[in-house]
Amino acid sequence: MRYTYKTKNTCSTEVSFDLDGGIVHKVEFIGGCNGNLKAIAKLAEGESAERLIRILKGNTCGSRKTSCADQFALALEAAIAKAEEKKTEDSAHMAR
Repeated sequence: MRYTYKTKNTCSTEVSFDLDGGIVHKVEFIGGCNGNLKAIAKLAEGESAERLIRILKGNTCGSRKTSCADQFALALEAAIAKAEEKKTEDSAHMAR
């Protein structure tokens, strides 16, 4: 499923990605440091969301308390939560 997250306090404005069974695919950032974000996207391809969260969460940029990588980790957490919520809703509908 495709997820899009509006980043906060970073040069990039948005990150989109597919999450399939906890595996990340097709990461795309809008704005930000083009070369660095392309590298993050390549490194993230085929990796587990949980592993990426552990590596990227809390990463800062200059004097900022966040970074594009940190925002990506937050986006992954939100996507996992949304996927779990949908799974729970689907189970509830099937039980009826």
